[in-house]
Amino acid sequence: MEYYAHISDDGRRQTVAEHLTGTAALCRSFASAFGAEAEGELIGLAHDIGKCTNGFQKRLLEDGPIVDHATTGAVICAKRGHARAAACVVGHHGGLPDFGNLKSDHKEDATLYGRLRKGIEGRYLENCGESGVVLPQLPPEAPQRDRWKFSFRTRMLYSCLVDADFLDTERFVTGDRGRGGYDALSTLLKRLEEYIAPWQNPETELNRLRCKILNTSINAGGKPKGIYTLTVPTGGGKTVASLAFALHHAVAHDMQRVIYVVPYTSIIEQNAAVFRHILGDGNVLEHHSGVAFDASDGASPEEIRRALASENWDMPVVVTTAVQFFESLFANRSSKCRKLHNLANSVIIFDEAQMLPLCHLRPCVAAMALLAECVGSTLVLCTATQPSLDDLLLTYAPGHCVTELCPQTAEVYDRFRRVTFQQAGLLEDDALAERLAGLEQVLCIVNSRKAAQEIIDRLPAEGSFHLSTLMVPAQRQALLKEIRRRLTAGEVCRVVSTSLIEAGVDVDFPAVYRELAGLDSVLQAAGRCNREGKRAAGESIVTIFERTELPPLLFRTAVGATRHALKDGRDPAAQETMQRYFRELRALSGETLDKYGIVKAFEDGISGCALPFRTVAEKFHFIDENTRTVYVPIGDGAALVEQLKEGECSKGLYRKLGRYAVSVYEQHFKALYAAGALLTARDIPALDESSAILSDLTLYDERTGLTLEPETGKAEFI
Repeated sequence: MEYYAHISDDGRRQTVAEHLTGTAALCRSFASAFGAEAEGELIGLAHDIGKCTNGFQKRLLEDGPIVDHATTGAVICAKRGHARAAACVVGHHGGLPDFGNLKSDHKEDATLYGRLRKGIEGRYLENCGESGVVLPQLPPEAPQRDRWKFSFRTRMLYSCLVDADFLDTERFVTGDRGRGGYDALSTLLKRLEEYIAPWQNPETELNRLRCKILNTSINAGGKPKGIYTLTVPTGGGKTVASLAFALHHAVAHDMQRVIYVVPYTSIIEQNAAVFRHILGDGNVLEHHSGVAFDASDGASPEEIRRALASENWDMPVVVTTAVQFFESLFANRSSKCRKLHNLANSVIIFDEAQMLPLCHLRPCVAAMALLAECVGSTLVLCTATQPSLDDLLLTYAPGHCVTELCPQTAEVYDRFRRVTFQQAGLLEDDALAERLAGLEQVLCIVNSRKAAQEIIDRLPAEGSFHLSTLMVPAQRQALLKEIRRRLTAGEVCRVVSTSLIEAGVDVDFPAVYRELAGLDSVLQAAGRCNREGKRAAGESIVTIFERTELPPLLFRTAVGATRHALKDGRDPAAQETMQRYFRELRALSGETLDKYGIVKAFEDGISGCALPFRTVAEKFHFIDENTRTVYVPIGDGAALVEQLKEGECSKGLYRKLGRYAVSVYEQHFKALYAAGALLTARDIPALDESSAILSDLTLYDERTGLTLEPETGKAEFI
């Protein structure tokens, strides 16, 4: 009997043997990046062997009932002593399961051990008899001495399998959809070298220092794979310097790609634009929630390529958010895990590394370390304010040391100093507003959205602007364009913003006020003052102040660490002050470095459940906020909302809607709903339960964004 795996829309049939061998070849190739070729081939050949049953053939050919086709291959792998392979196979559709409890789990349990106790319907094909495929005989797995590392390698293998399965199926069903075709990294390196060539004869002191940093980074490209820091003062050109190191290093070591991980979409958009300009648009993937991909038949070939690449990150340069990156590393679903194998043998740059949330610092750093330790990636922690993560990195990657790429930067920090700090102590909002109104161009950064709205309301309307996440991204981007124009033209420009403007947003103010916050945030704010170095440092004042209201709970630990670091009039910009700050911050945070016990969950299990992939995926959220999404139908967002109302719910539509979305806390969502200001899934079936449409546009002000205090439901907000 011939067994079939897939039938195309035009009636062509792919045999199980064809699909298994095709998937296995891809899976073996992907897994070769971290020395797991044999396991990759095994899971590729085993994953759909359960389709060689009468039950599945009836399902495929006669639209019969759904059949579990994954358990058969998992049982075969488990009987041969390959629990990791069994988990990958059993979860290749439904997601990596918790392993569970070997002694007590029953066949009804959705764990790996539960699934393995299920009876196998149809013929049990130990040698894959009639399928025409023979599974390789591999030595049994070694005992799991390091469960954290075991879990990591399991998830990487799972990624190889699900991507290979998708690609082989896609190749059969639709043929060549335009994947690949990118320029080689060596070609991209030549373009970069051509781009920076005119910089090599600098005429100013600052440009000579920037060239020194750039050339040091280039020369470091030949260093061995490993873990590096790149500590460059604001204005030192770290974006291009890090790219130069990454491309030289990747070419020198025959690596796959360069991946940039950044904290904010504003930085992504800026960095991705620079990279596209240098390297060519078709070689850079910008992947975050604010990018809409279109893979429909009417899309351009280039747009389809980007959409396809976003599924598995198969592009030479990828720019993504820390949220996307780390939530994928701790995910268990195929759609999120599919890209993970493409992290192997790659240069991964963590821009603004100090922005990693403390509550997840240990699991994030532990996962980063294993990328270097287990899959041959090189890590670069790139920042102007380097946190001390060496101890955590070396705990999980003991075979590496952490090396600074530009050790000379310590001696040039003073030469890049472009501001003078002063402390104003406690300021009432009225007094703060009076100071701001007395300046023609000034940036004020506060710790909460509520504070930003209260202060902007005290300033003259003309020339005063508000920036916060209560404004939709499309409006913020347009407003930033106007702010840059006014700054360049010398026009009145007073901006009150939350911290979203701090990291990577290219603006240059002559004066900055910063509410007391984490010292890293204070220094990031200082980077928006005299950014171009056109004024003397003594004329460019960064004023640190406190408000009468307590800082939001989220910031209080960081504020306390900053007070400690700045005691006795210490210089905020000194490297020793920053090291003192991070030591105090971690000491104050204590066990919250792993708030949900993610690492411990894999090392020791949870309540008798071993290797809890599914449970951890449900618990790990990079941004630990209980937020809901409100879509605001203004500008182009109005037409997009109408598409939702008409029933469309495609991924492409939701990505476009992201430019017209505001995230609000649960209590604010309830207040808006109580005021009758929202349309929810009850009204619009295409919406999910976590989102709504703003129906009362009087609650959205173009100057301040979404109000969180509708008349019938006032709520405290930050």
